[in-house]
Amino acid sequence: MIQETIDELNSAIAKAKEALQRELAKIRTGRANPDIFDSLRVEYYGSMTPLKQLASISVPEPRMLLLKPFDRSAIKAIESAIAQANMGLNPSNDGEVIRVPMPALTEERRKELAKVARAKGEECKVAIRAARHEARDMLDALQKDGAVGEDEADRARKEVEEIVKAANAEVDALVAKKAEAIMAV
Repeated sequence: MIQETIDELNSAIAKAKEALQRELAKIRTGRANPDIFDSLRVEYYGSMTPLKQLASISVPEPRMLLLKPFDRSAIKAIESAIAQANMGLNPSNDGEVIRVPMPALTEERRKELAKVARAKGEECKVAIRAARHEARDMLDALQKDGAVGEDEADRARKEVEEIVKAANAEVDALVAKKAEAIMAV
């Protein structure tokens, strides 16, 4: 019973960290990163389609993204979707491919993006705390029902706290690494 509770806690923490990593990947740094287009959708034949399903994305240079549409008729739609996405990007096409130069970030913009990364980290920590609260409630219920003894429940609570502390440290490390990448010129 206790192990199931701890397994659920570990699973919830792992999901929260995966979500954080996905969110951090979307925040752009000074270098070109195809992950910034993960959530971008393009209107293609009447339906909103993820950009990654319409084009291959490569990084030929550190500050350039190259998109090669699978269907050349989608070039204009892809280009306008990128321009309208409020990412501060200015795509250009030559009829075959779309080049997206990544402008250098200003110091002010870098600080804003670092704040966004820290906010995403805090959201992850909130999810971890919610999972901890849920695990503690389950342990309390098990103890109240008499399924486990008080000593076992106390040991399990200490283990839960250690797991949460380690997870929070990992989240801090991920956010610090991303903030460092954002602030690097």
